[in-house]
Order: sequence, then C-alpha cells, then structure tokens
Amino acid sequence: HPILQALGRSRGGKVFETWSQDGGRTWSPVALTALPNPSSGTDAVTLRDGRHLLVYNPVPKGRSPLSVALSADGKTWKDVLVLENEPGEYSYPAIIQAGDGTVHITYTWKRLRLRHVVVDPKDLR
Repeated sequence: HPILQALGRSRGGKVFETWSQDGGRTWSPVALTALPNPSSGTDAVTLRDGRHLLVYNPVPKGRSPLSVALSADGKTWKDVLVLENEPGEYSYPAIIQAGDGTVHITYTWKRLRLRHVVVDPKDLR
C-alpha cells in the first residue's frame, strides 16, 4: 500500500497533516505542521518526480501572500514561489500536474476574479 499524506487548513494557526500507512484505510491523529496558515484553503499535489507542492497562505492572519512550498518528503517544506504578495485576498487554491508535466494553479484574486498560473516544476528548487 502507498503511504499517503493529507494536508489542510486548521483553526490552530498552522497547516495540519495526517498520514496513512495502508493506502487510506486508516489515518494517524491529525497534527499541526510548522507551516503557518490563517485557517485558509490549501491544496497540494505529488509530482511525477516524487516531490510535493503545497499552495497556501503562509501567515497567521490574512489571505496574502499566497505561496507555493516544496518538499521532498512531506515533512520538511520550503517556500519556493510567491504567487501574490500585494494587499488583498488570495484564496481557495487548486493545484494539478498536467499530462505535459506543467503545474497548473488556480486561485481567487482579490475576490474579484480567478487567476491561472502555469509553472514548470523543473524551475522549482
């Protein structure tokens, strides 16, 4: 069975995580990571090369900035891309890796429109 990790928003001021060792049949107790988060939406994807990306608001309050963090193991994360850092609300991110290998990220931009960003994962270090 594959080892799975779930990440998400919490009311604890940080991103939560839980792990499954049996392909999702059972899960570890929810624990807070070191990643700050104001109880705002997050999304994550495991890339074909095995690395993991997380889109989130890396602050204890507010919805700016919106960043992408990278991890090789799902435990140690490093912010590698700032999508937005101007005042405003940047929220409800979604992230996928397309068939051509590019990463597509969508999110609400200042609650006025949706923004779509395409990233080559080879550029993320």
